[in-house]
Amino acid sequence: MDKVLDIVSNETTCKCYKSFRYCADEEIRVPTLDFDTKLKEISVVIKEYGETDTELNTSKSLKNLADKIINDEPLFQFFLDGSRRTYKVDDIEINRNVFPIIAGQIGVACCQRISSSQFKSVKDAFEHSLVLSIPKAANPNSGDATLFFNALKTKINSTKRIEKAGINFSKILSYDSKKQDDGKKYEHLGIATIQDEMIETEKRIVAYLSTKNLINPNRYLIKDGSLQYKPMRTGDFKELTKIKNHYKCAIGVSKMFNPELCQDRSGKSNADKIAKLPLFHRTPAFKYKSEIVGNVFFAIWYVRIREAERTESPFAGVLKVEKILITDDENENGLNSEEVDLITANIINERNPVCYGKDSRWANHLYPVYITENFIKSKYLSDINFLNLF
Repeated sequence: MDKVLDIVSNETTCKCYKSFRYCADEEIRVPTLDFDTKLKEISVVIKEYGETDTELNTSKSLKNLADKIINDEPLFQFFLDGSRRTYKVDDIEINRNVFPIIAGQIGVACCQRISSSQFKSVKDAFEHSLVLSIPKAANPNSGDATLFFNALKTKINSTKRIEKAGINFSKILSYDSKKQDDGKKYEHLGIATIQDEMIETEKRIVAYLSTKNLINPNRYLIKDGSLQYKPMRTGDFKELTKIKNHYKCAIGVSKMFNPELCQDRSGKSNADKIAKLPLFHRTPAFKYKSEIVGNVFFAIWYVRIREAERTESPFAGVLKVEKILITDDENENGLNSEEVDLITANIINERNPVCYGKDSRWANHLYPVYITENFIKSKYLSDINFLNLF
């Protein structure tokens, strides 16, 4: 018995159908954990400020400051990105129900700026892992599910096919196999467990960078995407409230965001002002709270880094920036506006070079993040090689 799916079938005592295998990312609308997906999950704190300048009610140009510091040591020295590729590898029959088996490759890396033209992957801040996600009901007995799935992982990794490839599966994940009242597909649930695992890896690497003092007030980290992680059921980093100090010198920069959630201090839509942002202008920083992460507040603002007439939509070329409010003073008064300006000016100076022609998201990409993302993907097994493991 040398095939992964044969072992899954044998150990779970369930039938695998030998279904057509394919990369699921393009076939299934991948569930996102970004807070922008649901209106109820993120809301502006009415009448409170995300920064100390309470007189700022319009956009503000950071062009002069960006030009002034262009030859200084850049504030951003580290760039973190996470990526995952998911696959539908089979269907499994359990108690007369049929569930998908989802597999995935997860990559998370942090690249460090060495010079203006050189970046390197940070040692101990890169992880590439293979995972399998199967329904919880695949556990054939009422015993400890963790023990069962760990034993299944060990048997899979001991096969000649896996050993010969010089790889191993790091985890067997499991998704809820109960009927979903909200109509969620089991494929989405399986993919979401892989997304969760990627996010936990990101948090683990940020904690490492912080603990080693690699990121500090003079060397900030840009994390691609939102910092508003939802609480997890398990793990050392399951609650953002308990690990937020690791993000003192980190910001999240989102290439995409939901305009419906752009609100000013009165709670009214701010989408039109963001769409009309002049080049190199930022909005005021707004104070937000998120229902999905608990008692944590964020300063969120937007900056335009590309000329609107050269992009394909009103929000292309606009980045959403967020920073966790850490101290009591920040929670009460917001971020120091000078810090907001300095962060924004440094982001503006990261706008070049561009990946035009290489990535359809070029207008919203920062090049160091782009090369970090490409470094991760270069470490993936090809789709054919990965699917042949099964």
